[in-house]
Amino acid sequence: MTVATITAGRTSARRLPSLAWALGACHLVARGGAFVQPMLVLYLTQEQRMTPAAAGAVVAAVGIGDFASQLLGGWLGDRIGRRKTMLLGFLGTAIALAALGSAETTPVIWGAAVGYGLAAGLFRPAGSASVADLPPEQRVRAYSLLYWAANLGYAVAATVSGVLASRGYGLLFWLNAVAMLAAALIVVAMVPETRSAASERRRALLPVLRADRLMLTMTLIHVGCFTLLMQAFATLPLLMTAHHFSSATYGAVLALNGFAIVVLQPLAVAVLANRDRGTVLAVSMSLVGSGGGLAALTPSIAGYAIAVVVLSLGQIGLAVQFGATFAALAPPDLRSGYLGVASSAWSLGAVLGPMAGTVLLQQGGRTWLGATAFAAGFLLFLAQQAVAGRLRVRSGQTIEKGTNR
Repeated sequence: MTVATITAGRTSARRLPSLAWALGACHLVARGGAFVQPMLVLYLTQEQRMTPAAAGAVVAAVGIGDFASQLLGGWLGDRIGRRKTMLLGFLGTAIALAALGSAETTPVIWGAAVGYGLAAGLFRPAGSASVADLPPEQRVRAYSLLYWAANLGYAVAATVSGVLASRGYGLLFWLNAVAMLAAALIVVAMVPETRSAASERRRALLPVLRADRLMLTMTLIHVGCFTLLMQAFATLPLLMTAHHFSSATYGAVLALNGFAIVVLQPLAVAVLANRDRGTVLAVSMSLVGSGGGLAALTPSIAGYAIAVVVLSLGQIGLAVQFGATFAALAPPDLRSGYLGVASSAWSLGAVLGPMAGTVLLQQGGRTWLGATAFAAGFLLFLAQQAVAGRLRVRSGQTIEKGTNR
């Protein structure tokens, strides 16, 4: 099925095609049943009796697998198709979750964590490429719908996982696996293939990517941003439990992240969709740094709640423009590969963030962790602003080509 067929009968760019709603349903189900990820650090430190640094290494192992998954998912999406790649990811994740929940020794846990990350990330570049196959004027809203649905599911998962964890961790893994199977069924029933026949004769990704300095610069900046974001969420449960807050309390505070995004994301799309992309991304990165700094320095529930809301505002700004920005940078024949590279910035941040955050907290304490987060947010703001002009020119050229096609 072609993109023209998918979008047939739509009279306005503001009305999303059925593909976007189907992908949103996948995100909602998969993230709504993602009970393991929010409680993974607590499971490892409490159930498996690991040290905070060892638990951070396992979380980083998930990130290592996820990083490879973005590149693999982008490669597969351009070769075997977006739809088959999504199915492979959901089914593989269900198997990996069962293995991770059954593992007892540290090497097996680490290996299962890599496999979990490798499978779980396949959906993102393939789904993002499907959205990039839509007309340019529909992309911002479609990407925002996916992010909104994912965070609605995340808010549910964070709340429910905290309650389930207080009764034992084993059930989390099996329910999470069932959710992955349900998401696979949605793909089978509702998600069409969008890869065009022209993609069979596409160029090699690496030579094009190496010559694209703006794409490489943007990817590096986002690696820094996502590292900062992921260290904040990796250290949050450790910071809160050090103040003797329960896992259920942590889950409730974490749920604010998803609920804030669910409530504010539609408004943010209306306000920020047509703003300068570089400026929106730069301000969002500064908010991520501020939220991470506040989380490290506060001693109270109210302070943690405020920090999570500030982090959420940064995430919202990033979400509004991230997918559309990288889709505009991607050549049509390399969309899945480019978006796989862009998604790998998040995955690499998931590797570096937990390790950096837990080590810095353990060695330097809260003060150094907070100061580092504030400083990193400011430096990322400056870096993103430095390339805003080039990004504006490049995005404008892409929009013009898309409008005149």
